[in-house]
Amino acid sequence: MQHLSILPILLPLFTGALLLLPPFSKTLQRQRVLSMVSMLLQVVVGFALVLWVQTEGITQYILGNWRPPFGIVLVADPMSSIMVAVTNFLAFSALCYATGSHDKAGGYFYPLFMFQVMGINGAFLTGDVFNLFVFFEVLLIASYALLVHGGGKQKTQATIHYVVLNLAGSSVFLFGLGILYGTLGTLNIADMAQKVSELEGSVAILAKIGALLLLAVFGLKSAMLPLHFWLPKTYSSASAPVAAIFAVMTKVGIYSILRIHGVVFGDEAGELANIAQSWIWPLALLTITVGTIGALASPSLKLLTANLVVLSAGTLLVCTALQSEAATSAALYYMVHSTLVAGGMFLLADMISRQRGKAEDRFVVAKKMDNPVFLGIFFAIAAIAVIGMPPFSGFIGKVMVLQSVQSAAEQIWVWPILLLSSLGALIALSRAGTTLFWRYSAGKQPEAAQPIHLGEWLGVVLLLSASPLLALFAGPLSELANDAAAFLHDPRLSVEALLTSPLAEGGF
Repeated sequence: MQHLSILPILLPLFTGALLLLPPFSKTLQRQRVLSMVSMLLQVVVGFALVLWVQTEGITQYILGNWRPPFGIVLVADPMSSIMVAVTNFLAFSALCYATGSHDKAGGYFYPLFMFQVMGINGAFLTGDVFNLFVFFEVLLIASYALLVHGGGKQKTQATIHYVVLNLAGSSVFLFGLGILYGTLGTLNIADMAQKVSELEGSVAILAKIGALLLLAVFGLKSAMLPLHFWLPKTYSSASAPVAAIFAVMTKVGIYSILRIHGVVFGDEAGELANIAQSWIWPLALLTITVGTIGALASPSLKLLTANLVVLSAGTLLVCTALQSEAATSAALYYMVHSTLVAGGMFLLADMISRQRGKAEDRFVVAKKMDNPVFLGIFFAIAAIAVIGMPPFSGFIGKVMVLQSVQSAAEQIWVWPILLLSSLGALIALSRAGTTLFWRYSAGKQPEAAQPIHLGEWLGVVLLLSASPLLALFAGPLSELANDAAAFLHDPRLSVEALLTSPLAEGGF
């Protein structure tokens, strides 16, 4: 069990490599079987890691037995283990959906998908900032190819914008890392947190510049205003399973802000304490506002879903700006909810698009769908969850976020914007549902639609059933979120223990 922390990285890495070899590369059916078996195993490993951390405590995996802060370290704590489990579950559901027809659109879908999962899991588990950059690059390179998978003018145009922005972001990331390494002499997150409070004068100013450069990069990844404009077009143009796995990529940016600016530049950082807070506050509220406006103006269901991802990113950024245990706990619960529901909505939007013929998922009058009842039920579940109405997880997540806002001054700003954003989502989704399911050309027979594959139904059911299950088990899940928040906000656990305690002697 001491090697459990590295399995979420090794399993997709080895699976992706095997898929490129002749026994699998020539046969799509073999690729499907190997990918599904591997992904199911990764789901088991993800949930086993959550249980292991809860029973045995934080696990530090030291590669090559080079003790911190000198070597490469993976840290499995409550927050990282939960996000790994969510990522693997989301990826498995997306792969189920891909087995319908999307994996036939172009070559190397499954190897690229595995490398994408590897990069995301690595970003959640890494214990140093340089390897965070490395895993960012792994997931981004895979996402470049996945985004254009299957070809098409719209995909190519969106990919160019996405690649250019992220290459620029990678360059800024390297500049920030160089500045921080020059001032602190380390890139191990726990070691950085221990040393940053000692900086003074011009050295502290340099470190502040490096930290703000990283904030800009993480803001780009998390779709923080004004760095969010790439997201709606990019996500809406991607194929359904790719858009579904992309739903967790903005959460990597949010997670990085919580991990770097919450732990390293948090309350214990001396002159550099909470340097990102004054920047995140207004940008988070504006991100919610712009996401709501984008949702109201969206002409199609995929664009609407993409703008709702922006809205959820703004809500999570508000939690990071609050800098409290309650806010971090609310952020983690809401992060899990929004990731799974957004992934399910992208899959559902593709289903609806294929049922409506030439109208696709646009909000225009079209011929009646072949499966309006089941698709309508799934849409209603997704809409209620996104809006934040009871009895699903969106309501609990929104309540936790609102309750985490303690001061009256913060409540004056946050409560109205969050509640109005929910109203905006209600209006946008009501309009969408009315147009898609109730307004159709009378007297005409439905167009012959592509049959929905069993794997596609399974992918949608898995993701959208997560919302009622998250609500049903809200008690234990909120306790997990509280443990994760307590770890991040307690320097004895998130800093000192990782540098002094021989937590896990598992080397590789």
